[in-house]
Amino acid sequence: MGEKHKPKLAVWKFGSCAGCQLALLNLEDELLEIAGAVEIAYFLEASRAAVKGPYDLSLAEGSITTPHDAERIREVRRTSRYLVAIGACATGGGIQALRNFADADDFVRTVYATPKYIETLAESMPVSDHVHVDFELRGCPVNGRQLLELTSAFLHGRRPNIPTYSLCIECKQRQIPCVMVSKGTACLGPVTQAGCGALCPAHNRGCYGCFGPMETPNPEALSEQWKRLGLRDEEIVRAYRGFTAAAEAFKKESEAREKQAIQS
Repeated sequence: MGEKHKPKLAVWKFGSCAGCQLALLNLEDELLEIAGAVEIAYFLEASRAAVKGPYDLSLAEGSITTPHDAERIREVRRTSRYLVAIGACATGGGIQALRNFADADDFVRTVYATPKYIETLAESMPVSDHVHVDFELRGCPVNGRQLLELTSAFLHGRRPNIPTYSLCIECKQRQIPCVMVSKGTACLGPVTQAGCGALCPAHNRGCYGCFGPMETPNPEALSEQWKRLGLRDEEIVRAYRGFTAAAEAFKKESEAREKQAIQS
């Protein structure tokens, strides 16, 4: 009998720092088990070997920032049975999405000596703004354990067991005092998806929203609470325009607060 077909796994990089790919590589022993269960067909961060598709599972890291990116992600979607966006850039635009609220051409003219050679989209957007994705794994970088769970789930035909509740639950689980209640510190935890283990609140800092909006966020109510803590609309705008500035819930709230700041 012939050897059983191994599912093909591909990992793709777009506009990003490659931190989420490193999160996969840092799993080390677990990665060896994955390599034994699948054929790693495309993963340039780990190997120069490249096997043509179609692929059973593609993991896409990074936001879509150039016309070439947009063309390439459509090809990845076409050749992939499942496509998962991983990390804050792929799911929420990343830090580079800050350019969405300014003139990207100004940045190009300032940074590059010959701007005519630079071809870029007007906005840095999540993968899901260009193609259908089967799942989004949040984080900056992603949680390695969640990445393992996601890979196992899709390769075995089940839905990943990834929490969609807010970071506040993780604070309660770790018995971390609420920094907003105890210290009056602005924190995005109430509207941010869990996954990091409440890293920042554990060090007496407010959450920065690396994992993007939770399943049913209410950023408007959180913003009003921040105003009672003394934050100005300009400060609230900056808080939502961080790691996932292009995530719809955060983008909408930041734009609303920006209008209020201009009017006041």
